[in-house]
Amino acid sequence: MTEVKKHRLNASKGKARAEIKVRTRVKKKTQETTAGKTSVKTGGKAKDKGLHPRNLHRQGYDFTALVASFPALAPHLITTDYGQVSIPFAEPQAVLALNAALLQHHYHIQGWQLPEGYLCPPIPGRVDYLHHIADLLAEGGKIPQGRRIRGLDIGTGANGVYPLLGSSVYGWQFVGADINPVALDNVAGVLQHNPKLVSAIELRLQPEPDQIFHGLLQTGECFDFSLCNPPFHASAADALSGSERKQRNLAASRGEQHQRQEHKLNFGGCQAELWCDGGELGFLLRMIHESRDYGGQVLWFSSLVSKGDNLKPCQQALKQLGTKEVKILEMQQGNKQTRVLAWSFFDAAARRQWWKFKA
Repeated sequence: MTEVKKHRLNASKGKARAEIKVRTRVKKKTQETTAGKTSVKTGGKAKDKGLHPRNLHRQGYDFTALVASFPALAPHLITTDYGQVSIPFAEPQAVLALNAALLQHHYHIQGWQLPEGYLCPPIPGRVDYLHHIADLLAEGGKIPQGRRIRGLDIGTGANGVYPLLGSSVYGWQFVGADINPVALDNVAGVLQHNPKLVSAIELRLQPEPDQIFHGLLQTGECFDFSLCNPPFHASAADALSGSERKQRNLAASRGEQHQRQEHKLNFGGCQAELWCDGGELGFLLRMIHESRDYGGQVLWFSSLVSKGDNLKPCQQALKQLGTKEVKILEMQQGNKQTRVLAWSFFDAAARRQWWKFKA
């Protein structure tokens, strides 16, 4: 037998063992948690119509394939009372393992990890934002791809998922900015496991914690878009209350019994990631007002807006600043609804000139 055939045979055996391991564990968990029910539904059966059409996660999670790519996920698998394979989403280590598996299996991002206490974001929702940004840049035409497209991630955090996913899916360049050097160091460590992305992603420290664009953008540099997942709480108490509510909702949606855990933030998160003075609205208004000074350097500014009530004051502020176009991009993942607020100081004709200049 040739070496190539041996390698393929061993790989096939390894994959089969991983699949058997998942199925065995699922069967065992089903017997433990569903009192002898024999029908087992995987997370990959339910279709999420709210996600973007290009989102790879519209069909849910194929846990057999994920474990084959990332075996460390297997110990975290459970079967819910509805007979669905899942993970305990209230447990940070389980969510961390799921994210690492998704990034490795679907996007070929290796070695993704987080320091304890940092925000562990849901991958389907984060990549959905990027797909909507791609549509925004295309303006009904061809999706722009490759290194000529440059994005700015405000508050990239220790997870760095927007630059990592944007570079992996669309080949874009990014500057990932944050006020926390520990967070940036972690992303730099992840990049060392992904040499193809090192030249595509620049990490930049914002030296002024109270500023967003000021002190960050350099004279003469331009970005095709900026994006941001802003802090959405005004205090630590608000963040803890929101985490408790999210855990209750997650448990109910998966047929699990919620167990209250004091002083534990669901999906993690440190202060700069979760809360700031003025909460989400205060942060958004600061971002909007600072964007005016860089309106000629960024084609499209954008940010997630978690609270729908914050849209109106933001739209009023943008109108006062004389923006040429404002768009609201609706997003949904399951029962969770959110939106992207995007604005530009370029009118349609000027945006066409921007692209002609870059061609």
